[in-house]
Amino acid sequence: MSEYSYNNYNQNPYNTGNQTMGSGYNNIHTPAPEQPQKKRKSSGKAARTAKRIGAITLSAVLFGGVAAGTFQGVNYLTGYTAVQAEADTSQSSSAESTTENTTVVQTTSASASDEMSVADIAEAVMPSIVSITNRSVQEVQNYFSMFGYYGGQPLEEETESVGSGIIIGQNDTELLIVTNNHVVEGADSLTVSFVDNQSYEANLKGTDSGNDLAVIVVPLENISSDTMSQIKVATLGDSDSLRVGEQVVAIGNALGYGQSVTTGIVSATNRTLTTADEDGSDSTTATYIQTDAAINPGNSGGALVNMQGEVIGINSAKLASTEVEGMGYAIPISRVSDIINTLMNETTLTMVDEADRGSIGITVTTVPESVTEAYGIPTGVYVSDVPAGSNAEAAGLRRGDVITALDGRSVTDVSQLQTLLQYYSAGQTVTLTVQSIENNAYTEKTITTTLVASTDSSEASTEG
Repeated sequence: MSEYSYNNYNQNPYNTGNQTMGSGYNNIHTPAPEQPQKKRKSSGKAARTAKRIGAITLSAVLFGGVAAGTFQGVNYLTGYTAVQAEADTSQSSSAESTTENTTVVQTTSASASDEMSVADIAEAVMPSIVSITNRSVQEVQNYFSMFGYYGGQPLEEETESVGSGIIIGQNDTELLIVTNNHVVEGADSLTVSFVDNQSYEANLKGTDSGNDLAVIVVPLENISSDTMSQIKVATLGDSDSLRVGEQVVAIGNALGYGQSVTTGIVSATNRTLTTADEDGSDSTTATYIQTDAAINPGNSGGALVNMQGEVIGINSAKLASTEVEGMGYAIPISRVSDIINTLMNETTLTMVDEADRGSIGITVTTVPESVTEAYGIPTGVYVSDVPAGSNAEAAGLRRGDVITALDGRSVTDVSQLQTLLQYYSAGQTVTLTVQSIENNAYTEKTITTTLVASTDSSEASTEG
């Protein structure tokens, strides 16, 4: 707000000091000095007329002074001056060009005017967010097996986990959804629920465990027209332009209760965070957006949104500690946009019935990070044994090799390899990327082999 300086004006600038006014007439003397001559009647009338004229003149002068002072005072109080009037005229003549330049040049002001309320953001973005349910069958150790009951074998138990996802695209046949890799990892089946609470089966498109990313798809032919009318593709923003202190909104399926919204600020950008598998076998270091918006279990894979309703992050982790609060993390969208595009264009994998699934026909184990650091063995799946006469041996796979990819999809542990093999049937041909020792050094090579029936396989994880 401009500061205005108020000057005191004298409302009556005219000097009203004593003034001597003569009648304008001299006394007339008679020849007899002892008796003064009386004034003539006509002379008295003239004097009274002169006084009236003087009074009128003085009144006019005083009225003019008061009027002028009042006029100047009003102008001053209203902030209007002749100079300002001239400036206003100049500004009025160029008003159009000034407004146009402000809109174009002051991008910050234009951006601020586009900001929405949290309620508006929730209404605009929620149709782009989905809930993901991961169902799988896992082996669990029970109390009785510890004492030799049930043959001492672990029992199989169906488990269910939940997460979130973001609708990021659509091709001719599929709706594309990005989420975290750990949300879909090890799934026997994936179910996606949209904003209208309708659920559909989803297939795996591509994964990148190193960046904790995955893309899943729902066939368009399976989605009802009513659901399609209520959902939409999310708008992606620029996470590189984020500033510390900006307000953000986190949207996701917190605790599996359904879509919910939390809000906070950007606490830090480019925060380096090292994550590890539950067994500590592998760890990765990457940069994240840190926020104090609540990101709880189930929010993983959901959206971190700026105040323009643009997705600037994929919620990925929350620092698990009873001593720390308000430290949530999201993968910056600008850092992984190219990776997401690559995953979107991979071949869709459709789950194969368990009886028809294929296997490489070997025994494998995960290479722990400690072994990688100590002995220089590449991160991946270590081949412990290759049966003689097997397809794998014929293809050139040897004991001591390390498998790092299956059909171009990264593999860092046994769990990932087993997950990928759920989408291949016996008899299919696959290409393995392998690190093999030659001349006392690991050399990358590719091996093509035909999968065998999983029931004939000795494939197992010897170290979990």
